[in-house]
Amino acid sequence: MRIGTQELIIILVVVLIIFGPKNLPKLGKMFGKTMKGFKEGIDNGEENAEPADEKKAETKGSDDE
Repeated sequence: MRIGTQELIIILVVVLIIFGPKNLPKLGKMFGKTMKGFKEGIDNGEENAEPADEKKAETKGSDDE
């Protein structure tokens, strides 16, 4: 189920009516910062995540020393 052009226009008009033309740039900026933070959080989570086998091997190796 995809959103067509007409549905998108209706949604944008409703948002314009609710928030007003003065608040739309602020709303867009906040949305952009939120998405950027979300993407950075996902990227950092993937970089920091290690498989459980590697963590166990590191733990065992440090115990022997």
